[in-house]
Amino acid sequence: MARVGELAMLIRRPTDIPPPEITPQHVYENRRRWLAAAGAAGVGSVFGLHGAHARAQAADPFASLIKSPLSATGEALTPLKDVIATTRFRELEEDIAANSAGLLTRPWTVVVDGEVLKPRTFDIDELMRLAPMEERIYRMRCTEGWSLVIPYAGYPFAEIARRVEPTGNAKFVEFTSILDPKNLRGQREVKYISWPYVEGLRIDEAMHPLTLVALGIYGASLPKANGAPVAIRVPWKYGIKSPKAVVRIRFTEQQPQTVWTKHYPSSHSFWSNVNPEVSPRLFRSRATERRVGESGARPTLMFNGYAQQVAHLYAGMDPRAMY
Repeated sequence: MARVGELAMLIRRPTDIPPPEITPQHVYENRRRWLAAAGAAGVGSVFGLHGAHARAQAADPFASLIKSPLSATGEALTPLKDVIATTRFRELEEDIAANSAGLLTRPWTVVVDGEVLKPRTFDIDELMRLAPMEERIYRMRCTEGWSLVIPYAGYPFAEIARRVEPTGNAKFVEFTSILDPKNLRGQREVKYISWPYVEGLRIDEAMHPLTLVALGIYGASLPKANGAPVAIRVPWKYGIKSPKAVVRIRFTEQQPQTVWTKHYPSSHSFWSNVNPEVSPRLFRSRATERRVGESGARPTLMFNGYAQQVAHLYAGMDPRAMY
């Protein structure tokens, strides 16, 4: 299995990014302080870091974030208040602020098992210090036609995978979110999908350097609205493929049955790659999107603008079946 650094060297940076629109530093710092005050910072040392950088992240895992070359750095960031208000987290809907009290993010564990040589259960503090934290500015596109640009903090999913050592039988990765209908109103009231929320990726998609274990945004821990305490982000796919509040990761030989393909197969494929040319029924045209905070529409990019990095994963596949 290639190491993360080796994989990253194979990935070309996008060439379609517009000129930079820089968020003022005081705005960024105010957002970070707001989230920190909300009570979400882990502790511990970070493996592989040294000196002042290591000491800073020991006290605050989001201190001195590594600036990832895989970021879409030329795009204006979506304000934090809009990120929290817009993100769809069905376990807490419709009123995320009112319904989030029942989502307790500590203690929290994530079981990693299935087709692996070394199954493990990680607690959230272990995950916080598992690998050096990076800042990844990602475009995220929803099937409902809106989009965001978010500065995530985390590390590639491959960091988890290499610690459990997937076997040769591992062809897919299944992600399962928290199941707690007693405390999560959405799981009691939302009937159009079944619970728990289950998503999946093919193993090469999961191991791609862009697939991120997201533990924070704007330099502090994830808010509950965005899937605290641990989420997966796959920026070239529609947002439904990025599960929140993950409690189990299972490596499998067979393709997992995911929530949306189970209930709405005519509108959602297993792949759910962003494609402006395909608009399944139940949804408006996917050729354009509305960036939250902007007026009007903008064109949707193939693979959400990450085609140079990921198109090769789908070589030879039916281009209509994979979206």
